[in-house]
Amino acid sequence: MHNARKRLLAGPYLVWIIGFTVLPILMILYYAFTNSDGGFTWANIAAIADPVHIKALLLSLKLGILCTIVCLLLSYPLAMILNSLHIKHQSFVVFIFVLPMWMNFMLRILAWQMLLSNNGIINGFLSIFGIPKLHMLNTQGAVVFGMIYDFLPFMIMPIYNSIVRIRKETIDAARDLGANSFITFFRIILPLTLPGIVSGIIMVFVPALTSFVISELLGGGKVLLIGNVIEQSFMQGSYWNLGSGLSIVLMIFVLISMAFMNRAGESGGHAVW
Repeated sequence: MHNARKRLLAGPYLVWIIGFTVLPILMILYYAFTNSDGGFTWANIAAIADPVHIKALLLSLKLGILCTIVCLLLSYPLAMILNSLHIKHQSFVVFIFVLPMWMNFMLRILAWQMLLSNNGIINGFLSIFGIPKLHMLNTQGAVVFGMIYDFLPFMIMPIYNSIVRIRKETIDAARDLGANSFITFFRIILPLTLPGIVSGIIMVFVPALTSFVISELLGGGKVLLIGNVIEQSFMQGSYWNLGSGLSIVLMIFVLISMAFMNRAGESGGHAVW
């Protein structure tokens, strides 16, 4: 009776997973390995070797890695500062970082589009001091900036949660044994927070690699990422087979990166001393 009740409660989740996860993936696999006539082909997968697609993929990797590194460099010190403040209500810290995400994603990016434009607020402010206008919009820098702005909370939260879980007694024990701040950080704090770092890297790198809306709005069509190529294949050219093939290749890149980072987190998460 108890098992039957569990299966009954799991039913809606199972229907959701099958309908909105398994079936779409199966459809993508079908289109990826077939042509417009429904015949089997490897051409859609092999299309990634096209110079245009290779260039878009490498640019996506470059900007995704850059975004991830900058988010990590910003998030770790900030998480340590927040932890040192000894805020009693940790839920308030979570609320601060989640609050901007309650605003519509498109509105946030469009706001930065207005700020970074040639006649935007930033250039208007610089002109007051006689500084020439900066060409910020429709550049790779603007795209990376938009990614950092949008994905930074996904890096801060897991790192902050990892730092909060470190017991004060562990730090005090290291210092009682003669470890200075440098050794304490690299031999105690960093290894113990490595799972949070890995989680943050995955949560930032994956959406940054597959992003296309940010590059479309802040790149003005001049920054072509692999996500833009896939989106154009589906929405503009109706080349579902090509778009699905490129999606499978991108999915493989994502899975490989996640597997690599998960292994790094498992091997280093307990390497204290």
